[in-house]
Amino acid sequence: MSAAHTLLEERERNLLRWRSRRGLVENDLFIEQFFTTYGTQLTQRHATGLSALMELGDNDLMDLFLRRKEPQGDLDIAEVHEVLAMVRKPVPPAP
Repeated sequence: MSAAHTLLEERERNLLRWRSRRGLVENDLFIEQFFTTYGTQLTQRHATGLSALMELGDNDLMDLFLRRKEPQGDLDIAEVHEVLAMVRKPVPPAP
């Protein structure tokens, strides 16, 4: 297994989650759902993509989450696209 596909340890996940807190509550809701759904499955590759997204301002991040924009320039990398696909995936309704 390559380093990019190595699962994050709990401490790494917690640190990534803490660093992903945002000023815009709507972004926090997307990110919280992402960690709730995929937290134990996250890899170094996901951490790279999410960290790149966290460099954005809140409005730019929201535009990506809501599909109003697509990644461009330095963000147009496979890791970012993979994380965005996970964030954008509809959550099935509760039974």
